[in-house]
Amino acid sequence: MDGRDVVVDQVVVHRNGRLILDGVSAAFRPGAITAVCGPSGSGKTSLLRLINRLDVPTSGAVRYGGVDVAGLDVRELRRRVGMIFQRPTPFPGTVRANLRQGAERSDTDYARVLEQVALTASMLDRDTADLSGGELQRVCLARTLTTEPEALLMDEPTSSLDPDAARVVEDAARALAGAGMTIVWVTHDLQQRDRIADDVFAVGDAQ
Repeated sequence: MDGRDVVVDQVVVHRNGRLILDGVSAAFRPGAITAVCGPSGSGKTSLLRLINRLDVPTSGAVRYGGVDVAGLDVRELRRRVGMIFQRPTPFPGTVRANLRQGAERSDTDYARVLEQVALTASMLDRDTADLSGGELQRVCLARTLTTEPEALLMDEPTSSLDPDAARVVEDAARALAGAGMTIVWVTHDLQQRDRIADDVFAVGDAQ
């Protein structure tokens, strides 16, 4: 796993007449979890969405591995820079079918990515409709890992989970960062920030 630097350079975002981000600059390094913190509405999620081109800045630039993301193929960018959302986003069907939505791999490979998120190969034939919220979020994380991303954007991924399920996701992220992945994790939970973060980046009034 070879993480890459993510650099945000003097980014400005205006949306519907409102200033969301105002000249924001940041660098997110490989092999670390950077917690992005700030008040509600400060632009934390907008910052993540710029990195893998779900949104585009009004001005400024986002670079991945030294290259402006505006010049990268968007599908290739999103393969290399995965994103996990606040609530699980499973597809209908089995866990195996969900993992195939990420990438076509062998069951052995699927077992490996499930193990990375503290699930077992016995889950492959389970229907996602029968899983808990914590299990669903880990399946979504495993689905993202099937593309072998170098960086991972996590938008409050544990906010809807109970504490035990949240800790499992945190532990998985720590292991991924330890293997070299670049992880950018939005959180409003200061205790979680203190548990997981190698670096902290504040946006909005928290700057």
